[in-house]
Parts: sequence; structure tokens; C-alpha cells
Amino acid sequence: MSSRPLHVRFFAILREQAGCPTVEVNTTAANAAALYAELQQRFPALVFPEHLLRVSVNERYAAMDTALNAGDRIVFIPPVAGG
Repeated sequence: MSSRPLHVRFFAILREQAGCPTVEVNTTAANAAALYAELQQRFPALVFPEHLLRVSVNERYAAMDTALNAGDRIVFIPPVAGG
């Protein structure tokens, strides 16, 4: 699989752990779970457990095994508490 560009945004604690709100990546990750694992290698402080995340692909909630395509906009979203 060839490398393709993706736009990634981090929300809340993920933004703090990554140290930035957004990042442009070229990746061969097949799906959102693989992309998150790759990002954890790139940003060692990004330690939030993947199984607790939600992901949005192109402004729609998706499963972590959703296939990714060049130019996709990925948002990783941790659980949010309200009050």
C-alpha cells in the first residue's frame, strides 16, 4: 500500500498528549486504529488507550477499522464528561 496524506486533529487530552491540535501525516495505515498506533510512535506521550476513543472520518463517526483514503480528515475524540 502506498503512502497517502491525511489531516489529523486531536481533541481534549489527546491534544495535550500530542502537543499539537492538528498534524498532517503521510501514512500507509490501513485504518484509524493502525493510524492511531502510528501516531503513538510519533508522539510518545500519546498514551490514551485506543479502545476508549471515538473516531470521526470526514466529519462522520466511524469504527476504528474504517479504511482510510488520501485526503481524509481524521479526528480522534476521547470520552467527554459534561456537567
